[in-house]
Amino acid sequence: MEHITELLRQGFAAYGLAEQIDPFAVQNLNSYCQLLLEKNQVMNLTAIREPQAVAQLHFLDCAALLKFCDFRDKTLIDVGTGAGFPGMVLKMLVPSLDVTLLDSLNKRLDWLCETCGFLSLRNIRTLHARAEEQGTVKGYRDRFDFAAARAVASLPLLCELCLPFVKVGGAFLAMKSVDCGPELDAARSALRALNGSLEAVHDYQIPGTDVRHRLIVIRKTAPTPGGLPRRWAKIQKQSL
Repeated sequence: MEHITELLRQGFAAYGLAEQIDPFAVQNLNSYCQLLLEKNQVMNLTAIREPQAVAQLHFLDCAALLKFCDFRDKTLIDVGTGAGFPGMVLKMLVPSLDVTLLDSLNKRLDWLCETCGFLSLRNIRTLHARAEEQGTVKGYRDRFDFAAARAVASLPLLCELCLPFVKVGGAFLAMKSVDCGPELDAARSALRALNGSLEAVHDYQIPGTDVRHRLIVIRKTAPTPGGLPRRWAKIQKQSL
């Protein structure tokens, strides 16, 4: 995996992040890649099966968020974390970040919990729940500095699932494709209903590839109104 280590170092340098990244974090990412691909042989964690592609299309994609946000000593909930993206990667790159990995599939969370133990990660936990239900729970609602979601649903739906977790002044980080303009237009009424305000749209290219992705930053301006998020059937039937 030496090639992966060098790919990551080059990618961090291309982002202008080289001085921020501890060499130990690169070693941890290398180990995470090995564990992910090994587990992927018996559990469907990712469609990407080559180490180089994992390093670029998963790890460096997630690392791009460090170009736009300061995660030091902050709290983050990763909604629909799947195999741990972006929460696991951000935690390894910013050790002081307190991370909650939320997913509705327990077997993925079991693997993530084991992986956190193997990598000796602290202040990171898994949460088996549905986002629309957990967003109404005291202690989670209006609590986190950041909520993040990576390509798990359309933006109007994601806003209703994720913004309730964010505290006033915090931000929802939506990782999307660069052709998501229509989604953003469709989400404007949901933003108004959820007390969210579009702060920035950042496009970036993943180093070593031709892939371009987009980070949408939505700032929370006031507490989540009562009655939101709605039940899943209503969210699916009609966006806000």
